[in-house]
Amino acid sequence: MAPKKSTIVLNVEQFIRDVEQRPAIWNRNFHCNKAFLEQMWDELSAEHKLPSEVYVLDDGGEVDLDLGNYERFLDVTLHRDNNITTGKIYQLVIEKERKGEYLGKTVQVVPHITDAIQEWVERVAETPVRGVSKPQVCIIELGGTIGDIEGMPFVEAFRQFQFRVKRENFCCAHVSLVPSPSSTGEPKTKPTQSSVRELRGFGLSPDLIVCRSEKPIGSEVKEKISNFCHVAPDQVICIHDLSSIYHVPLLMEQNGVIEFLNERLQLHIQPSKREKCLQKWKDLARRSETLRKTVNIALVGKYTKFKDSYASVIKALQHAALAVGYNLNLNFIDSSLLENETLQEAPSKYHKEWQLLCESDGVLVPGGFGSRGIEGKIKACKWCRENRKPFLGICLGLQAAVIEFARSVLGLEDANTTEINPKTANALVIDMPEHHTGQMGGTMRLGKRTTIFSDEPSIIRQLYGNPKTVDERHRHRYEVNPKYVPQLEEHGLRFVGCDDTKMRMEIIELRNHPYYVGTQYHPEYLSRPLKPSPPFLGLILASVGRLSNYIARGCRLSPRQQSDASSDEDDLAKLTTMKLNGIAKRLNVNCNGKLSASEASDNESKQLQA
Repeated sequence: MAPKKSTIVLNVEQFIRDVEQRPAIWNRNFHCNKAFLEQMWDELSAEHKLPSEVYVLDDGGEVDLDLGNYERFLDVTLHRDNNITTGKIYQLVIEKERKGEYLGKTVQVVPHITDAIQEWVERVAETPVRGVSKPQVCIIELGGTIGDIEGMPFVEAFRQFQFRVKRENFCCAHVSLVPSPSSTGEPKTKPTQSSVRELRGFGLSPDLIVCRSEKPIGSEVKEKISNFCHVAPDQVICIHDLSSIYHVPLLMEQNGVIEFLNERLQLHIQPSKREKCLQKWKDLARRSETLRKTVNIALVGKYTKFKDSYASVIKALQHAALAVGYNLNLNFIDSSLLENETLQEAPSKYHKEWQLLCESDGVLVPGGFGSRGIEGKIKACKWCRENRKPFLGICLGLQAAVIEFARSVLGLEDANTTEINPKTANALVIDMPEHHTGQMGGTMRLGKRTTIFSDEPSIIRQLYGNPKTVDERHRHRYEVNPKYVPQLEEHGLRFVGCDDTKMRMEIIELRNHPYYVGTQYHPEYLSRPLKPSPPFLGLILASVGRLSNYIARGCRLSPRQQSDASSDEDDLAKLTTMKLNGIAKRLNVNCNGKLSASEASDNESKQLQA
């Protein structure tokens, strides 16, 4: 009899980790079969939000996904110190206390913790994020909810900070939700009034109140918030749900945010410079609204129940699809459902997932850890290779492609990675740690590293613009075993990029395939809305049949290529040409020549004119 959930689930993350890595132990100790474990997984998925994607910075900092959003929108390069956490601040203060910098005084939240927060902000605010020049403005996100005990030291720190830097250098924007109950549809301002009142009680008065809502808010609601929250009506900014996130900066500009900040912080922004910057966003937002065709991409992963696990990958795909002029339809496929065990236990799920994969225009296999679902990823790689389906593998996706090629082409049926089978006779993927520090993450290859392209021509190098090297961000422990590289290349799997030691293989590309590329690094971390990542751009272009034309043009997108409307125009032009050629053939004249009235009947002349 299966045990109750309460007797098993002591820690959600530990439970899932044990189920992934040691299913036999759970099966033996709790007398539960695989079906029961899968049921438990589904229940936990619905009731608990697991951690989202870990975002990696240039210096190897593993930070929250919010910093990825800031990098993408602002097109800047952040560092690990841009991520301030309670743990970092407390560790800094404790280290100072151990060194005797407080001269034996009792360490307190005020002033020691609050001073440390302010000093941290002042130091990081002067760190360049683009080029070598110091930033003019520092944006600080004070996360959480006003009143939470975790955020109180930070609120107090910034209460003091506003007097430390003076009023003309400090602006507080408070973001609040304005809900509209479905029963009445009337926007409710009480949550905003309460949060602003509590914030003012802590000593911070908002200069801007940004109201998030599902639908647009009328002027009466804005005036009500203005009256009860002690701000002018033009300082109440309403941001409702929009069809595209790229419309948000434009909506804020329409609400006068730029003029307010320009005057409040004395930034002296020239109107011409502002208009030039916003024009790119206007073009991007307009293009996102005029897309009519769709590209179907299958994402074959093991964390498909939690979409945030692939947040940067999804954004990178959206950036590439938008640049090419297509809407992205992303199908999430659980790689474990592609395996033979699923065919025996749940045939309907098996065939449903395979149908999604077969109907896709392109396939992406992202990174991951652990053994669960790896065989499904390998099967997906094989299907893409044999059926000439555009394919992009990232990190574990590259490793799965190499293992599949070794099994199917080289005949090494037991080829595997030591992460899954440490005793395999043909270890195609092995543990190659970069350093050992004794700390979590110390064995990983983290941050920006240089990849050197081989001299032979390759699609991926052309997509990057034919450079000799490229810098991308990494997050992995295992690498392709260099012992097998010559044998793999001899049979057509080319390693077109490696590190400076030529021991770590960074990029693979398959010969005689429309697009079969794998990267050991994570290109999604450097993708931007206006500068899509080259590997992702190649996948989308290959999926819509435009990769060869793109490369022939010198890897440049024409205005017609950037809009899917151009494809409709091309089809119409081809159809018109066919009709003209048919009429000309019947009239026995050249289509490019002029037709006289004596050479054509009235009916056919009308057809030609039409």
